[in-house]
Parts: sequence; structure tokens; C-alpha cells
Amino acid sequence: MTTTAPATTQLHSDVTEFLSKQPHKLLIGGQWKEAVSGKTFDTYNPATSEAIAKVAEADKKDVDEAVKAARKAFEGPWSKVTPSERGRLLYKLADLIEAHADELAQLETLNNGKTIRESRKGDLPLAVDLFRYYSGWTTKIHGETIPVSVPYAPGAKFFHYTVREPVGVIAAIIPWNFPFLMAIERLAPALACGNTVVLKPAEQTPLSSLRLGELILEAGIPEGVVNVVPGFGPTAGAALAAHPDVDKVTFTGSTEVGREIIKASAGNLKRVSLELGGKSPNIIFADADIEAAVKGAFMGIFYNQGQCCSAGSRIFVEKSKYDEVVEALVAKAKTVRQGPGLDSTTHMGPLVSQEQLDRVTGYVASGKKEGAKLLCGGERGDGALSKGYFLKPTVFVDVKDEMKIAQEEIFGPVATVMPFESTEELVARANGTVYGLVAGIWTKDIKKAFRTANALRAGTIWINCYNFVDSAAPWGGYKQSGYGREKGPYALELYTQLKSVWVDLN
Repeated sequence: MTTTAPATTQLHSDVTEFLSKQPHKLLIGGQWKEAVSGKTFDTYNPATSEAIAKVAEADKKDVDEAVKAARKAFEGPWSKVTPSERGRLLYKLADLIEAHADELAQLETLNNGKTIRESRKGDLPLAVDLFRYYSGWTTKIHGETIPVSVPYAPGAKFFHYTVREPVGVIAAIIPWNFPFLMAIERLAPALACGNTVVLKPAEQTPLSSLRLGELILEAGIPEGVVNVVPGFGPTAGAALAAHPDVDKVTFTGSTEVGREIIKASAGNLKRVSLELGGKSPNIIFADADIEAAVKGAFMGIFYNQGQCCSAGSRIFVEKSKYDEVVEALVAKAKTVRQGPGLDSTTHMGPLVSQEQLDRVTGYVASGKKEGAKLLCGGERGDGALSKGYFLKPTVFVDVKDEMKIAQEEIFGPVATVMPFESTEELVARANGTVYGLVAGIWTKDIKKAFRTANALRAGTIWINCYNFVDSAAPWGGYKQSGYGREKGPYALELYTQLKSVWVDLN
């Protein structure tokens, strides 16, 4: 395992200027405001565990104010903006994000811990593409005419048409693993459809959402259309989920919190879409390109420090190639260069917080206790990295399907590698969790790939690849991985409602 000392990367001048605006305020109704309570909270650099900014802490009163601002904008200025103009505004915002990509990537890495390579080459281009993609949809959201026949009114003539309208005020509660990208993934289709949004970033990673709020105002999007209220789940998040004037909640996070969102939404029966946990199988058949499969399995579990709902944490390998794959995966894990994400030579950064580090190391301890064999990792970063939330890439073998590390979402750089002998056995085991977000298949036999893909219960299947996404491709899960599909035209269903209109022509 290679480690690096904390980097002295020069921060972008705009990042330095943004960080100096402390405490960072809430964006409500186009104005930057302190929390009604006056409370603030610290946000940290996971690479050093040092506080880097103070942020206003929203609670119920602030949420009330933000929802009122969103409702006022929805029924007022935003409703008067034509679809074509909405598209131009979203495209302008995409241009602004692209122009500030280096700054935003540094801010994301500083607050989340992920490598600058991942922020700059992955998250930011995807965010820009999402706004551009949905800017093209604004003028194409339409209803239909339907030739109706009424059985109980023979000969009667009617003209019938449908209208697709925005849902209203959207509460977007986003996670800390892809803070900027997840905010955009919700904002782009919601705004394209004509909704207004109250955005609650995760308390661990509020900074990029706040900077996004500044760019939203600069783009000329009317006041109150997007409101940003950083705060904690039990206060700001719960208040949003239960708010009687919120029409829909979109949430990405743990399955446990997803259940609480559903309960809180029952008061006014608001619409809910959920992207929740995963315990995804990444399957390597004996006839696969083993070198490519090992690389895919490695990226599948260790990308973003394993803090992905799509992490391929259960690696199934056909028995005849099991030892070869394990050896190659462990060797690759031992060469990972860990360090601060802002260091361009870093391969893997820290976990997002002390809480997350404690959670993941708890699962490592559980794996050992239940009899799994630890081949590498499982330890905190040492030397210069000991001050941050670093955990070395971890690989377990001798894992049984019923173990906690094989059933529960760890959300960290912890791989379980398990052999299988037949496809039938493999499918049953791969489907044998409460989750169903994604799966990976590695084989040169295309018939086997299709048969296996058809048998797996997951929202996305990757064949001879892993972790690829696109603005046009649907994203969402089966079972307790949630419901609803983000991205593509599929997200338009989440952010619009259908009105049926009858006209008597008799």
C-alpha cells in the first residue's frame, strides 16, 4: 500500500474566495439568509479532518420559508417562462458550470474527499451534460389526443386530449457521495418540467450546492425557483419530507432513511421517488477476459472509495478462475496510492467522515468475527494519512452469503470475493439480497451474458463493463433499492403529472 503526505495543491482563487464567505448562508427566495435560529455547523476536509467552513443550519422554520418561496415562484414568475426560455436558461447554467468546472471540481474534492480526477473528469462533465440534455426536453413535454369511444353513450362525440403539467414544489434531498452531480440530476429534469425546487444537500457536503446556488442566480433563473437549505436529516430533511405544501420528494440515500421519507410523506400523500441502497453482484465467468474483468471489478468496488450505491461489492468468480482473480485483485489493491484528493497523483482519497469510517471499520470487524478471511486492507491510513478518514482497500475471501458483509450495504472500499460453480447457483445467490440496483457480467459468450442479464433482478446490468452512465439512460433499482427512474425521458414521468381533458362535441 502506497501512501502520500497531504498535498500542497494550490487552491483555485475562486475556491479561496468562496470559502472566505463565512458563514455560508441559506439561499431562499433568491436571497442569501442566515438561519432563523442563527445556528451554524462546521463542514470538514475528510483528508485532514479539519473544519473548512461554517454553514447556516436550516431547520423547520427555514424549510417553511423556502417552501413558501418555491410555491410563490411556481405560481408566479416561473409559470410565465415559456418552455423555450426555460431551455435557454438551463443551457446557460450548463455553460456557467462548464466555465467554472475547475473551481467546482476542487470544491467538491475538498469537501467530499474524492480524487480531483474523479471530480474533474467524471462528476463535472456529467453535470454539464445533464443540464444540456434536459434543456432540449423543455419544448418536447406534451400530451396527446386520444380517439375515445364511450360504451354507455353510443354515437356521442368527444374531443379528448391530455396535458402534461409540472408537479409543483419538489423537495430534493441528496447524498454526500456525489453531492454536485446528484443535485444536478434532480434539478435538471425538475426545472425542465417547470417545477420549483427546495434542495437539501447532505450536511457533510453542502459547499458545492451553495456555489451552485450562486451560479443559478447568475444564470438568470428567477428568484425562488431553486432554494438551497443545508441542514441535518432529522431536522431540515424531515421537515421537507413532511411539509404539507411540498408536492413531491426525490431522495437518494440509505434504504433505512428511505422508509422514513415514505412515512413522513403520507400526511399529504406527496409523490416520492427513491434511489436507495445496493449490494451489487459483479460476476466473472471463466471465459471472460480476466485482465479486463479484474480491472472492472477493481473499479466497481473501489471507485469513489467504494461510496457508491452501485458499488460491485459482491464479486462472484467462476471456480476455475477464482484463485487467479483473487490474486490479481489483491495485488492491484496493494498498489493503490492513497492521499488527499487534491493531490493529482492520488488514486484513492478518504472516506467522507469519521462516522462513515467508523461504520465501515465496524463491518470489517464483523467480517473477521463471522469467519471471513481478510487478504488485504481493513486498516486506517497510517503516517501522514492518520489524521484523515482513510481506509486501505479491503478484500475478503471465505465469505458465506449469509454474512453481514455479504448482505448489508457497507458503502466503503470493502470487496467480498466468492466462487461459484454453475450459472443456476450464481443467479440465485446474486439475487439473494433485498437490493437490486445494478449488476455486472463478464463473459465472452454473448448468449450466456443475455441469459444471465435476463435472470438478474436489477435496474441496470453492465456486460463486460461497469459504472457507465449517461444522461439519456434510465437509472433506478428493483426491490429495496428504490423506485422511479432518474435520467433520460423516464425522469419526466417523475416530475410531471397528466391531466385528462374531455370536450363535448355533441
